[in-house]
Amino acid sequence: MTKLIMKIKRFFIASCFLGLTGCAGDDFSDLEKYIADIKARPKGTIAPLPEIKVVEPFIFQPDGLRDPFRPIEKMADEETLEIASGSSIRPDASRRKEELEFYELDTLRMVGTLNIDKGLWGLVKASDGTVHRVQVGHHMGRNFGTIIRILEDKIELMEIVPDSKPGMWREQQAALAIAE
Repeated sequence: MTKLIMKIKRFFIASCFLGLTGCAGDDFSDLEKYIADIKARPKGTIAPLPEIKVVEPFIFQPDGLRDPFRPIEKMADEETLEIASGSSIRPDASRRKEELEFYELDTLRMVGTLNIDKGLWGLVKASDGTVHRVQVGHHMGRNFGTIIRILEDKIELMEIVPDSKPGMWREQQAALAIAE
């Protein structure tokens, strides 16, 4: 069987070689005629180059301009805190933010409660899947929310939000209900 396969391979290679040698010939007259026709065509004209426009030089004078190495915009929280200096209600800018204050309130879900040492703790699940334990006085949400009461089915917050008047703040109640 192997000898038969070898014979078939040899026959195939020989027929390919003979086929390829049949393609080669010394008659290139049609190609030479085509090249002569192309060379006999009249030459085209080259379009003139477009006119170069003169650009007036600009002298940079940085006096009174913004420093390019400082950030362009402040964070919204910092900017609003600076404006609100005249309001009696305002967030505490010197307080260190707690972990749940980096999430929007609508991305947090209450998943249950724990009764530890005669105190009720709330269990809150963040959008990244982490479950956090919270108590009255803790903060959560991006609107400076403070937990004022924890019930079996919801967590009540008092948020401090910017008022419609520039530089003024107002308190707003919010709640986080237990997820079904």
